This record gives sequence, C-alpha cells and structure tokens, in this order.
Amino acid sequence: MGSTSGPPRPRRRSRCGSFTQALTSWLGVTAPVRFGDWDEAITYLCAPHERPGPIVLDEFPYLSKVEPALPSILQREIDRAVSAERSLSLLLCGSAMSVMGGLLAGSAPLRGRASLELVIRPFDYLLTAQFWGLTDPRLAVLHHAVVGGTPAYRRFVGDDAPGDLGDFDDWLIRTVLSPATALFREALHLLAEEADVRDTALYHSVLAAVAAGNNTRGGIAGYIGRKAADIGHHLNVLEDSCLLVREPDVFRSGRAVYRIAEPLITFYQVVMRPQWGQLESGRAELVWRDARSRFAAQVVGPHFERLCREYALNAPPELFGALPGEVGAGVVADPQRRRQIEVDVAVFAPAVPGERRRLLSLGEVKWGEVMGARHVDRLRRARDLLAGRGYDTRDTVLTCYSGAGFEPGLLGGGERVRTVGLDDLYGAAP
Repeated sequence: MGSTSGPPRPRRRSRCGSFTQALTSWLGVTAPVRFGDWDEAITYLCAPHERPGPIVLDEFPYLSKVEPALPSILQREIDRAVSAERSLSLLLCGSAMSVMGGLLAGSAPLRGRASLELVIRPFDYLLTAQFWGLTDPRLAVLHHAVVGGTPAYRRFVGDDAPGDLGDFDDWLIRTVLSPATALFREALHLLAEEADVRDTALYHSVLAAVAAGNNTRGGIAGYIGRKAADIGHHLNVLEDSCLLVREPDVFRSGRAVYRIAEPLITFYQVVMRPQWGQLESGRAELVWRDARSRFAAQVVGPHFERLCREYALNAPPELFGALPGEVGAGVVADPQRRRQIEVDVAVFAPAVPGERRRLLSLGEVKWGEVMGARHVDRLRRARDLLAGRGYDTRDTVLTCYSGAGFEPGLLGGGERVRTVGLDDLYGAAP
C-alpha cells in the first residue's frame, strides 16, 4: 500500500482486507491471498485465472477515494489485456454520481475504454405504486412525494407500506420519522457520500433554500445570506451529484430554476431538519402534526407538479393532438395587467426548423384546490400572450391538473379544455 498518514490508513487496510477475502472465496483456495498494495491486487485480479468471469468492483467511489490511482491502474490493465488480445470484463459500480460520472469524462484515465455506461434510475411514479402495492392514487402521490422511486427504500423500512390513506400518517411516524429505521438518516448519507462535498452544512442550507421555494440562484443566495457568485460552485457540485436539477424556463431564455431531484431530501429539509432533535428523542407524532401544512405546501404541491409534467411527457398523440417533444414550466409576462402568469405544464410539439414553435398544451396544477373557470381564464390569457410572441397556439389545449377535483361545467363552451385528475394520472392513459 502507498504511504499515508492520519485516519485514512485503517480504512485503506479494511477495504483491501475485504477485497482479499472476496478474492480468496472466489478462487476457492484455502490460504488467503495477500497483497502489499492496490496496484499489486488489481494486477493479480486482472491476470488470467482458471475461473474466468466478469470482475465487479462495487462502491467504486469509496475505493478510488482510498486509492486515487485506481482508475489509472485499471486503465493499464485494460490496455495490457487489449494488447495481449485477451478478454477482460470489468464492471465498476457506485452510487456517488459525481464520481461515477467523471470516470469517463474529459481526460480521465478510463476515457474511451468503456463499452457500456448505464445509469440506474429510480422507478417512475406508476411503477413505484405497483412496487409498493398502492392502489389509491392520492396515497400513491403522498407516498411518492416522500420516498420517490428508489426501490431500496422499501427494504430500509422492512417492507412496511401504508395500508391505505388513513394509515399514511402512522406509516410516516413508524418508518421515515423513526430513528430506528435505516431510512431516518438516509437523506444525510446521500449528501455525505459525494466526494466533492466538503462543508456539508452549507450544502444543506442550499438544499433547504430550494425546498422552501427559493429556487433561483439569487433567491437561494438571499435565503442563506450569501452573494449569488459565492454559491456557484456549490450549485455545480449538487448538479454533478444529481441532487439538484436545473430546469430552464421554457418561455424566457437564460432563466432557470433549481429543483431537488431526490424527494426524500425535500421531505428531510422541510419536515425533519427543523425538528431533528425532537425526532431523535422519539417525538415523531408531535413533529408530524406540526409539519403537516408545510408538507402539503412545500413538498406535495411542487411534487405533484413534477408528476403532472411526467404524465404530459409520456402522453400519447391523441391526448394533445400530437406526440410531445418537450415538456417544461415557465412564466409568461403580462405587461398590460402588470403581472406574471405561471404555466406549470407547457407541452410543445417537436421543433421543426423554419416553423413557429407549436404549443400543444398549457396547464396549471393545483394539489389541494378545486379548479374552475378562473384557472382556465388565466391559461387562456397566457395562450393569447404567447400567440402575440410568435408561438403557434391554434390548437393549444388548456389543461387543468388537480388533486382536489374540478367545478361542474368546466369542460363546456366549445373551447379545447381538458381536465386531469388523480385517476387519470394513475389510469390506463397515458
């Protein structure tokens, strides 16, 4: 092993020790295999053996943190195998996205040596409901707003799923909000495992700002008491780690907002972090009672908007008149009335060079509000303003997405208006 000082030394021995144990078991030998350093270990591993097969190195970011030269060592062994016309099947796995994403980028040692780069993404909201056995659409939305589509989280709570809508509160209290479950601290681990994160407190402040609705760079900086230029690096790191997503405003060039990619982190920042000491003391029921309103406004509401955009993106051609090419959100300025109209779901047809951008649908989303004529009027005004800016809005469908229902007669009047409720979201179409 290479020389080192301080705390990393025991960890390095531990990792290599686990590696030699696994290798000894795989080879089926009695005496344990011993190596002096990782260079020697990888050289031996990649050499021809009587038991050929794929070599899998799991949690590779942790290994490369202990031995930064590991990618270069693997590069050398891959090149040796190619030169010798020998087959070498190597699979590197890891959950730290910033590290894994950089393995094949730019001038990285392994650049150009991979035949497969596979990102394992969470389940979509439909598959998540099936996986957890949830048949009530409202319960499915609430549940997905907390744990998202990561299948491992079901194991983290011992396969405990809410039995019905009335069990949701109790399920939260006995699982996510209970210090006895592995899921309780998972949001902290998701940030801590990223190699480029140093000052975790500042990163948590950035995430807390976004969770509270301050989703522009200026809004985030103001929330945490910093200048916008001072948080550029932190935003980039969180994006590279796939913890933050930067979403452009589809109607205003150069404008964008940030969204937390992992629902569990949003839930932690809004519900758990402000009362962490109370939760560790086992007072989950009181904490949840106090946090219900924040959960509805800051967690479920924005999450429901995201699910509606996902629904629209996967829509069949007959839903809006053509197959969607892009779905996003944006703000339409109304100078005459001195206001701005937020469009939660804007659906565009695929762009055609030389033609006006065709708007298939403009939509507004409300989780806890019955939608009616006033919402359609707002969408109609946005459509007319966008037509004046050169968009093709001749066949634009005005769509109301609601988790609380719709006023009677909303679809009357001969205009192209569509409603999307919870049953539609989890129904057969799209």
